[in-house]
Amino acid sequence: MFDYDPYSFLTPVPNFDARSESFTDGATFAPAQVHVDAHPGGLDLSPQLSWSGFPEATRSFAVTMFDPDAPTASGYWHWAVADVPLDVTALAEGAGTAGSPLLPAAALTLKNDGGFPGYLGSAPPQGHGPHRYMVVVHAVDVDSLGLGADATPATLGFNLHFHTLARARLTGLFEV
Repeated sequence: MFDYDPYSFLTPVPNFDARSESFTDGATFAPAQVHVDAHPGGLDLSPQLSWSGFPEATRSFAVTMFDPDAPTASGYWHWAVADVPLDVTALAEGAGTAGSPLLPAAALTLKNDGGFPGYLGSAPPQGHGPHRYMVVVHAVDVDSLGLGADATPATLGFNLHFHTLARARLTGLFEV
């Protein structure tokens, strides 16, 4: 496993609390969070998430899942959601599935690096070793980041640089 932490290069912000009923921080993802082609029983279900303790000035949230260990110069974005309303502090397992009614209507799901808007389960190359999947909830200082449906996760990250008040992080692991 690699030591690269993409968040260490960003402007430091406070942390807040995130939890998941789908996986334990630092532990291996369950098959439900794995890509259907990467593991028998893989379901491509985004993990259940809940969060609390974010700053009072928070106006919305963004949720991302990034694999910094992918064999690319830019990592691999598995999930990117912007404009999650302030009154939403939990997402059900599977909320990130394309077309799921479990994601708030106001939320904007961007295309992942697989090319579609939605959650793409973990799927490291066979024999590449364990990969870290950084699931992050970003507390944002505006109701909407004003992104279009064609924005990339990198564009979301750029906008989050200017609007993130705090972050809650969980990391799931997986290898084939």
